[in-house]
Amino acid sequence: MQTNETPKNTLFTEEFSYNPYPVYEKLRKSDPILKLMFPDGNYGWLISSYDDAVTVLKDPRFVKDKTKVGYEHDSVFSKNMLLADPPDHQRLRGLVQKGFTPQMVAGMRSRIQDIADELLEAVSTKDHINLIDDYAFQLPIIVISEILGVPAKDQDKFRIWSNSIIEVVNNVLSEDVQQHMNEFIAYLRHWFAIVRKNPGNDMISQLVIAENQGDRLTEEELYGIVTLMIIAGHETTVNLIGNGVLALLEYPEQRKLLMDQPDLIHGAIEEMLRYNGPVEFSSSRWAGEDLEFKGHPMKKGDLVIVALNSANRDTKQFEDPEIFNILREKSEHLAFGKGIHFCLGAPLARLEGEIAINSLLRRYPHFELQGDMEELEWRPGMIVRGVKEIPLYLNRN
Repeated sequence: MQTNETPKNTLFTEEFSYNPYPVYEKLRKSDPILKLMFPDGNYGWLISSYDDAVTVLKDPRFVKDKTKVGYEHDSVFSKNMLLADPPDHQRLRGLVQKGFTPQMVAGMRSRIQDIADELLEAVSTKDHINLIDDYAFQLPIIVISEILGVPAKDQDKFRIWSNSIIEVVNNVLSEDVQQHMNEFIAYLRHWFAIVRKNPGNDMISQLVIAENQGDRLTEEELYGIVTLMIIAGHETTVNLIGNGVLALLEYPEQRKLLMDQPDLIHGAIEEMLRYNGPVEFSSSRWAGEDLEFKGHPMKKGDLVIVALNSANRDTKQFEDPEIFNILREKSEHLAFGKGIHFCLGAPLARLEGEIAINSLLRRYPHFELQGDMEELEWRPGMIVRGVKEIPLYLNRN
């Protein structure tokens, strides 16, 4: 990085995508509340310090429903609890959260372990794999599909559609993306019609039945909830697993420690979430009124986004935050957000991460990265933080 460059000038560059943390460190010192133009061309505020991030995430003056400040929803998938404010937020979240109670999630441990073992067995004859395609993606998409009731034959389609939805959020509207969106909507419409006539025990059936019983779920709300479940239900875990494995490759002494003491996995997952979390930035918030935030005047309708991964490296909150340490004392990282929009699927993501990482270490203890860390290509955009591929040798001694 050039010494004459300001943090603002180095945001969202290719170098930033590879390693944003030096830029974040400068931002926290010079401009922790920064007004700038985001990659999509919209102006807004970027919040980079931990204390400011927590305040924004919990402050009801910053709303999630953009229609309250004069904007229109830009997607048929926008009506979900992540983009809603009270009272709609409680209504939508309440319909889904019963499927993600600690007891429900704990009851899935055996099934998730079976899936991990089957996936690792499936690659046992290979010398090398792409960890993302062969394992990190497969495990959570199978899990969330089974929760929702997606037929196994359609799970690969859901990966394509999920990637396209992320492209829509990143304002990439190519012909392929639009085609995938049309396919996805048609699929959901057909699926809902079948479920209304013959509901099962899956979550989609529960949501459709709730609609029929007067909980006022509209068709667009069903689209929004299912879409959020697919993205949040697997994209977060894909990159938790991927980024977690990269951290273990970067810190071999921590990898050995975890291999020798698998019970340390709970703390290891929390540190993976803090050190290089799978969600780079919070979803959008908007100033619901003219207000002043920490001395900065904001106008009604101003966009406000929290740099979650910056907050998780704040030296005022974490000791030696640039170091990956699975023995770190429990830390209040923000990888799953804060406040009423705290990630509903956090217990499931944690469990999937724990099982996926420990199972990989147990089955293939000598895996190595094929190539150099610097050669990995990080996914563009402002939603997920993760690499496109992680080529691994499985059985090198």
